[in-house]
Amino acid sequence: MYEFIRIIIQILKIDKKFFSNQKNFGEASIYFAILIILISALISLIPNTAFIEYMSLKFSLGKVEGPSLRSVIIISYSMWIIKAAYLYFAGVIMFPNKNTKCNFRKILILVGYSHIPMFLNVLTINYSFLFLLIITYIWYNISLIVGLNIILNYKNIVKSILIVTAPFFILFIYLLSIFSQGQVHTIS
Repeated sequence: MYEFIRIIIQILKIDKKFFSNQKNFGEASIYFAILIILISALISLIPNTAFIEYMSLKFSLGKVEGPSLRSVIIISYSMWIIKAAYLYFAGVIMFPNKNTKCNFRKILILVGYSHIPMFLNVLTINYSFLFLLIITYIWYNISLIVGLNIILNYKNIVKSILIVTAPFFILFIYLLSIFSQGQVHTIS
């Protein structure tokens, strides 16, 4: 239990020594990462409920049911594996450094550890605190950028920033292109 709390505190502080210590990516670390993803998925139900409540009040939707616990857990683990696969492909295969010696398991653990700032989503108890989701998401990305930069042995942080934020920017550009062409259609 002490080790788990130590991991949480060091990740929240974005301690560079934590990511460079090989012991933190050892045998038991995959179990810590699995536990972190599970806790993060369970905590995500709180802001989901607040967001659904806000949307139903704002747009008079009535009672809207949230996702089931099973679907939240399955989607969280699936997204964890997809995110790690993307980072492995982009960081190790497409844009490696000369000193990059990293396996998929290590990136999987890094993505799991980086979900620790999402624990603070528990503070989003109603829709007036939804802005905290943006803060925790930025914190998550910063911890992922710092960790990726260290485990892939990049000389500067720019490559890590581009790799981590590229999916977000690609989605943003795609949505802008759809909206600018007027291809958005409503159901009604």
